Amino acid sequence: MKKIPLNAIPQPWEYNPSKWSQRLRVVAFAAIATLIAVYMGLYQWRLIDVVWDPVFGDQSMKVLDSDVSRKITSWVRVPDSILGSLAYLGDVIFGLAGSTRRWHDRPWLVILFGLDVIPLGIISAILIFMQGFVVGSWCFLCLVTGVISLILVVLAYDEVWSSIIFLYRVWKKSRSFSILWDTLWGRANKIAHEVGSEMARRRDWRRGASRPCVGLCRGLGTSLCSCYGSPVWITPS
Repeated sequence: MKKIPLNAIPQPWEYNPSKWSQRLRVVAFAAIATLIAVYMGLYQWRLIDVVWDPVFGDQSMKVLDSDVSRKITSWVRVPDSILGSLAYLGDVIFGLAGSTRRWHDRPWLVILFGLDVIPLGIISAILIFMQGFVVGSWCFLCLVTGVISLILVVLAYDEVWSSIIFLYRVWKKSRSFSILWDTLWGRANKIAHEVGSEMARRRDWRRGASRPCVGLCRGLGTSLCSCYGSPVWITPS
């Protein structure tokens, strides 16, 4: 079976959600959040004396020393900031793993990545933004990580959605849990290949053409347009 191109564009997107430029943004934001969370965890471990906060001053330390924070620490045996740093570190690791075709080749990896980013990110953001109402104080760095959590959700959901659609179509076509299970774990089979090929009929033609040029071709409704000497196929929308 002929493999799907690495830069193929899966439905329903106009870009490849597994491409490196997309995932490296996730990695960059997650790495920043990891460092911030570790920094706050060092304070909770009393390895540093104060926490930098240019907006709310010593309110950050009140949040990190709050009863809510201490209760979470008593449950998981590590400061909640360190727990958050592990989740963000997971985003970094999952963001770097796999090829630009992993939505098709490694659905389990993409879904695991999505579970780490999306539900945990939303819950984390909600808890962080509630701190002013529950604790009565605000933490600037906590709010920064909360915003980053929401950014990560926005950046990650499209790839996860592509893998879910892929698995759903494999199930719909095969009606076989065995084939669906094999597909989830990246084991090659004929139906998964057929579904993947149907979802990714086009290569990422924008690599060889500028956005304005492609936009002009789409506007003209042409089937084939030459941009900077390279012919690219354009499907009128």
